[in-house]
Amino acid sequence: MTDKHAPDAAQEPVNENQIIAERRQKLTELRQHGVAFPNDFDRTHYAADLHAAYDELDNEALEAKQVEVAVAGRMMLKRVMGKAAFATVQDSGARIQLFIGVDQVGADALAAFKHWDMGDILGARGTMFKTKTGELSVKVTEIRLLAKALRPLPEKHHGLTDTEQKYRQRYLDLITNEHTKLTFIRRSRIIQGVREFMTARGYLEVETPMMHPIPGGANAKPFVTHHNALDMPLYLRIAPELYLKRLVVGGMEKVFEINRNFRNEGMSTRHNPEFTMMEFYEAYRDYRYMMQITEDVIRHVAKQTLGTTHIQYQGKPLDLSKPFARFTVSEAIRHYHPNYTAEQLNDRAFLKEEIKRVGGKPVLTDGIGGLQFSLFEETTEQLLWEPTYIVDYPAEVSPLARAMDSDPRYTERFELFMVGRELANGFSELNDPEDQAERFMAQVRAKDAGDDEAMHFDADYIRALEHGMPPTGGCGIGIDRLVMLLTDSASIRDVVLFPQMRPE
Repeated sequence: MTDKHAPDAAQEPVNENQIIAERRQKLTELRQHGVAFPNDFDRTHYAADLHAAYDELDNEALEAKQVEVAVAGRMMLKRVMGKAAFATVQDSGARIQLFIGVDQVGADALAAFKHWDMGDILGARGTMFKTKTGELSVKVTEIRLLAKALRPLPEKHHGLTDTEQKYRQRYLDLITNEHTKLTFIRRSRIIQGVREFMTARGYLEVETPMMHPIPGGANAKPFVTHHNALDMPLYLRIAPELYLKRLVVGGMEKVFEINRNFRNEGMSTRHNPEFTMMEFYEAYRDYRYMMQITEDVIRHVAKQTLGTTHIQYQGKPLDLSKPFARFTVSEAIRHYHPNYTAEQLNDRAFLKEEIKRVGGKPVLTDGIGGLQFSLFEETTEQLLWEPTYIVDYPAEVSPLARAMDSDPRYTERFELFMVGRELANGFSELNDPEDQAERFMAQVRAKDAGDDEAMHFDADYIRALEHGMPPTGGCGIGIDRLVMLLTDSASIRDVVLFPQMRPE
């Protein structure tokens, strides 16, 4: 005898509404006989720990030990055979098989079990043994239904395969797809590895505001809300940068924060409006030091979580072990497109026409550096597979970075690219309050001209700089993109537990 609605039953699919109605009727009957959702079962063991401890023992050794356990989890498999039954339950780490025999649990308990459904949450007590086929199992002496599942699980042979449903109903994805669960376990370990790396080097973890009276720290369009008591607009932060640098002014010379940013922009395989970043700042350091520590933390986390710095991403090898390449914007363009000449890349008219030709929109007020950067974004960024730093960015696209002493048209800034996308952005921080005020004013003029992503003028930040900020290096690393890299995930939605979706 088998559960007629078990996914492995050889029959035509049953209407889901019918299944739900039948399960609701079962729940009604449970309520009539007592507590339907009990909360007094005390689990003593997890499936993964049991497998680790006893998989190597034979049944004779297990029987001699008389290991008593209490396990709990979701019923994923069920097989009923007259006076006995088998079930497999899944907890947070692994699965374990249960043997429910009438001689051990009694006729009433076995009869009740026969009416339970796939997806129900069970608790079971018993002793460990191995079946004739050698599978580690619990010989159950007590079994209880702890939570009734009213909706059926996806059909087991196909699992949850609809991509949109996976993102909308992540709980089902986690239940049915082991790979998904492992991805998010690895995400947690990656973040923990980053945190341990930073604290071991003397950085202090801090928290800065998520709602800002003035959006700043990046060129991006913010989400806007309203504080009723103060009757003022607030902005979900687009970056913590200006607050973290205020802390450096205050004497907290090595700080970092791992937290969320919010940008009211489009969504894609690499963009979610809510995303996780780590930003870190250190006084008396410059952008070259920030490049080295960025390289070190990525290499450390890869080694810690994967055991290697030679990884595969989407079927192609990636070597994190060797020093990351470094190019200026124009050097990168010419390296990947040797048909461009140095003269062409320093000709404004040529750059504007070439950007249009390759499908971009040149900013007509940009200088040579800004136009080179636009051409780089259109033609070269996606080609940077191996870890590569692009350095010495033009000042017009770097409003918070320190200008180079040798040529103030460019800044001491870098971005790290690999597998064709940006992973980190950092620079020697601009600590000249008058220069910063002028840069903010240029951003205000751009905003007045229609640039929604240009920065506001932050007078309090200027005031902080006027108190004196030491020479400082800073960097932001995209945690979601780092997790994508180290879990071989093609889309940011695969590494964000609950990605933003359109309403159903």
